[in-house]
This record gives sequence, C-alpha cells and structure tokens, in this order.
Amino acid sequence: MKNDASEEFLIQTGAPVLHAGQLNNIKTRIDLVLLALEAIAGIGSDAMLAAARELGVDAMVSDRVSLWRLRQSNPIRKGSGGRKKLDVEEARSLVLVICYLARAHQATIRQAVQQLERATQAQKPPHHHPILGDFLDRFTNSYQDRMEAAALSSEQLTPLAFKLLIDLLFYGGRQGVQRLWLALLEGAAGGTSAGASAASTKVKRPAPDGDESVG
Repeated sequence: MKNDASEEFLIQTGAPVLHAGQLNNIKTRIDLVLLALEAIAGIGSDAMLAAARELGVDAMVSDRVSLWRLRQSNPIRKGSGGRKKLDVEEARSLVLVICYLARAHQATIRQAVQQLERATQAQKPPHHHPILGDFLDRFTNSYQDRMEAAALSSEQLTPLAFKLLIDLLFYGGRQGVQRLWLALLEGAAGGTSAGASAASTKVKRPAPDGDESVG
C-alpha cells in the first residue's frame, strides 16, 4: 500500500541541485539511519524488501542485490568506490522504507528513547540498560564491520548511535517522511557530514503531533 501523502510531499519538494560532497552526505546519512534501524529493531534486508513491496517502490528496491548496491553508494562503506551514485528516486524510495519500518517498530524505538532520556537525566551510563546496551553493541559492530576504519572513532560511535535512535522516533511519526527528507536536504545544503551531528544525545521534543511523545 502506497503512502500517498508522503509520496506527494516528496514529489512537491523536487530534485535539488547538489554538488558531489552534498550528495555523499545524503548517501551516508541514509545508510546510517538504516544501520540504526537494523540495530534497534533486529531486522535485515528481508524486512526492507517487504516494506518496499508494500509501499510500491520495489522497482527501485527489488531484491537483496539491488538493496546492497544502493547502500554501497555510501562513500564511507568498505569497497564502495565502484558504485554508481544514488539518484533522487532511489533516495526517495529508501526514505519511504525507513519511515514505514520506523513506524512499524515505534514501540521498541520509543521504549529505547525513554530509557535513554532517563539515563541521561540520572547521569547514568545508557548502555547499562539492556535495550540500549544491545542496540549500541549491534550498531557499533555493524558499523565497524561495514565502514572504513578511518570514518569515525569508537568514541564517536556511541553519540552517533543514540542521535540516530532519537531521529528514528521522529521518523516513525506522522510527519516522518517530511522530517527525514528535509533533514537530508538541509544537512546536504549545509555541508554537514553525516557523522558531525552526533555530539548530542538529548531528546529534543518537537511540536506535539501525537506520535513522538516519549514522556
């Protein structure tokens, strides 16, 4: 089933003119969000392909090989040098898949963000809570296995993982597609690398729309 409102929004935004560095930021950001989604929800390529079929974007994400090739467009991935660029329609399809799966696993994501907020307020190490510790272990192991060694240090991975976890809470909301797509465009236009936004793990509450409350 297609999400008509989300697709209409993506159509209306059009295709911005971006230089190579900005496009690389978008490709990296999409892959990292998918990595965080895999880590918190315990899903893999089968769930992503099923979501693509449900959303009607399986022409862009048709099988495991095509999904792997799309994710290999991330320039910080090991062996990514030969992959063609990720085009706008492919990026839009992956945005729809991310938000669909973030909504499907919203209860787990919300629980994890709640625990992160409580640990932060209590000034306790977040990874001591099982759901956060398991998420961080899976994210860190996957990142170190798939990305170039020089991309981010081990110390930078923890804040990045928790920042992406908070983002997933918002991407699973009613305005999730708009939030993610605009975040990709704004991050690219601003020239900010995908890992540079990892400094803060504080939960930022948006204007309430009924979906992203974590309290």
